[in-house]
Amino acid sequence: MRDTRESRLLLVLLIAVAFALITVDIRGGEDSPVDGARQGAATVFGPIESGVSAAVDPVGNAVSAIRDSGERHDRLAALEKENVALKARLGSDDRSRSRLKQLDKMLKIAGQGQYGIKGAEVIAIGAAQGFSWTITVDVGANDGIKRDMTVLNGEGLVGRVTTVGPNTATVLLASDPDFTVGTRMESGDELGFASGQGDRPLRVELLNGKAEVKKGDRLVTFGSQADRPFVPGVPVGVVSRVDPSGGGLTRTLYVTPYVGFTKLDIVGVVVEAPKKDPRDTVLPPRPKPTPRPTVTVTVTPSAEAPVDGQNQQEQ
Repeated sequence: MRDTRESRLLLVLLIAVAFALITVDIRGGEDSPVDGARQGAATVFGPIESGVSAAVDPVGNAVSAIRDSGERHDRLAALEKENVALKARLGSDDRSRSRLKQLDKMLKIAGQGQYGIKGAEVIAIGAAQGFSWTITVDVGANDGIKRDMTVLNGEGLVGRVTTVGPNTATVLLASDPDFTVGTRMESGDELGFASGQGDRPLRVELLNGKAEVKKGDRLVTFGSQADRPFVPGVPVGVVSRVDPSGGGLTRTLYVTPYVGFTKLDIVGVVVEAPKKDPRDTVLPPRPKPTPRPTVTVTVTPSAEAPVDGQNQQEQ
């Protein structure tokens, strides 16, 4: 349509009519004379409006889904971090419980034997290519540690201190081939010397070649002059094999040590010896024997016996 005077007049007239209809509709309320026209328009244009809305809604839903997805991703990431932290805390707690158990057993041995000990943590082991069995502990001269002090844990004899630094010390393990300690048999005075054999049982030479020894007997440290390098009464191990006596001056035993030398963690250095020999009081209780089940066999008389007796009577 061209912009002429007639078109401008028509536009003004349409605007005036629109305002008049709006005024009439507002004043008429529910009885408005244009209500029927409005409903007709809704009937015609309603489906078109719904279709447009349905076409637009997925876009809005997609935007909401993306926003929600980001929130879920952040939540999952937070949960994963919480799980990692929880696992780390549980792992730490497991180790703490293990260490607490080791420390408790070691303090029990120290109390029973009246040993004054300095607790330590194993921080290194001997070089794998070397031939010596050693560990390094995190206490040294600044903690009162000296050369040739006995080292134990909650199981028994670990070894002796060989080298001391300001804050660390090296311990020669009882399993080392160069290690030797005087031993005494439980409930007796049979003395001997135990030597390390690496990952094999300790080898013990008893001074009495005719000593009565059997598998399962136990040994403790005999002690040294002035209690260095060994204090008395520390559990050493259990006899696992006895060589037949050949009439020699000594008798050879093989002893399984109480200590597991490949899994050391918490140990104690004996800085104060007991006032008297604890003898066998530090040894662990003997395991109770497992009862063997008794089988009772009941013999039921055969059914043929009365028949045979009856036949004899008839004859």
